[in-house]
Amino acid sequence: MSNMLSQKFSKTTSLLLIATFALAMAGTVSAAEPLPTGDNGLPEFIEGDTLKTMTFFLFFVGYIAMGAAFVFFMSERGNVAPQYRTTMTISALIVGIAAFHYYYMRGVYADFGTVSVEYRYMDWIITVPLMALKFPSLVGKDAITDKKVAGLGFTGICFTGALIMIGFGYAGEAGLMNGVVALILGGMGWAMIIVATGTPWTDGLGVDNSKISDELMWSANALRWFIVVGWIIYPLGYLFSPEVALIEMDNGAEYMAVAYNIADIINKIGFGVVAWMGAKKATEALAASE
Repeated sequence: MSNMLSQKFSKTTSLLLIATFALAMAGTVSAAEPLPTGDNGLPEFIEGDTLKTMTFFLFFVGYIAMGAAFVFFMSERGNVAPQYRTTMTISALIVGIAAFHYYYMRGVYADFGTVSVEYRYMDWIITVPLMALKFPSLVGKDAITDKKVAGLGFTGICFTGALIMIGFGYAGEAGLMNGVVALILGGMGWAMIIVATGTPWTDGLGVDNSKISDELMWSANALRWFIVVGWIIYPLGYLFSPEVALIEMDNGAEYMAVAYNIADIINKIGFGVVAWMGAKKATEALAASE
């Protein structure tokens, strides 16, 4: 009886979150006068320009894909063991928040032909720390070590690293400091997260691989692949930032946006999918052992 009530509560919560998310998306409209659109309903300024068309559609695909992933992760939350539902909730929050920001970024680009730096970093300052939280929620608290650096444990290192990475990235792209210096300092934050979580080949400072169950080991290493390799796309996109101008090109903002959008779609959704796969596999193993 209690299990049935729990499942009903989980489904109700999921539906409420999905409905709230949908209403928030529907209620966001621009008050400013937008740029003109062509006969096909698309912004006139992208017509005949492959790069600008790709940028526009990637913003569009980004918020649709993130929204779909949000619905999927919330729907699957009740299909995993209770100890993995936090992981599914975090996965849903990451893509849900990203979808909301992508909706705004698409609107800014469609209405004004501008790639928004501010909305991008508002998204990252929330979602990147959440991505770091997902690792311990999946592998379990027993696999997280007590090792500390400068008084910071696993969570502290990951959160501080995320704030350093995003903070200096924004400072560089907003022209608040030298772009190269900002890139190097931001990279130190990325390195902190890698040191804490480990790599596909090594334990992290804050993770003991021997205490991660066999069912979750593949997913744990896949998450590390995303952090170590998948995140490389972000500094590559940063190089094209018009304010940073490390690679000076016409339409640098669009090149940057394309790189960031592809990276976000791969990393945010992929991060959630591999966590879900591990949670499902671990849930099946628990059921078989009962």
